[in-house]
Amino acid sequence: MSSFKIASNIGALEAYNALAKLNSKTQKAQLRLATQKRINSVADDTSGFNIGKSLEAKVALMHAAQKNVGSAKDMLATAESQLVSIRDMITQIKAKVADSGNAAADLSSLAADVRAIADEINSAISSTKFNDTELLTSTSAAAGSGMTFQTGVSTSETLTTTFSTNVALNAEAVSTDVDTLVGSATRTNFTNLETNLNTFESTVAEALGKIGNYIQRLDAKEEFLTSAITNSQASVSRLFDADIALEQLNATKASIGAQAATAMLAQLNMSPQQVLQLFG
Repeated sequence: MSSFKIASNIGALEAYNALAKLNSKTQKAQLRLATQKRINSVADDTSGFNIGKSLEAKVALMHAAQKNVGSAKDMLATAESQLVSIRDMITQIKAKVADSGNAAADLSSLAADVRAIADEINSAISSTKFNDTELLTSTSAAAGSGMTFQTGVSTSETLTTTFSTNVALNAEAVSTDVDTLVGSATRTNFTNLETNLNTFESTVAEALGKIGNYIQRLDAKEEFLTSAITNSQASVSRLFDADIALEQLNATKASIGAQAATAMLAQLNMSPQQVLQLFG
């Protein structure tokens, strides 16, 4: 009988192989429980590993794009706040122009008030910055080629914001009129101020409109990125994360099987000794 071949205990060898497989299954299940990961090496699931790593890279890029979108919105909010303030100051100057229509008005005092407001507008334009980048001056990127932000995974997915074109230039035109007014505070010079003031106000209103449109677009991009990140992370989770309940069952089943295999291996290792009874 083959079971009594002393030199080659085939039964014991087969039991040993079965035990080794069960130990491997136990270790794999225990490792997955310890790491909470289904894939702990590329050998566990080559295609799943590659897909998951690709998705993880895209998630990282989308997080970066999400930060860029946030920075763009913060920049636009900074410009918006100052432009609203400038528009309010334009209204104050218009009120002074209207006051100059009063025959009893002190035109020199009104001209001084207008000068103070105009100076504050110029100061606001020169001091409006985001991370040391000027936003409203005539030489700023926002008034020229625009400020570009990457808003997606690819470098081609960008948004360029240009909103302050001619704001500073029109402010300078108003300042020229104010200089004339201060030099000669006449009703005519107050009236002459109104034309460039209206143009300046229209430019500011146009800039605010552009900012509003950009923010709407950024809101849409932010919403898309949030959804895309969530869905991608869910896919990565399905690929990499272990099913804890299932792995616990696998570990328990393999452990019980290993105990039984160990017992059978011990018995099969003893079977050659039965041959000695033939020599009794």
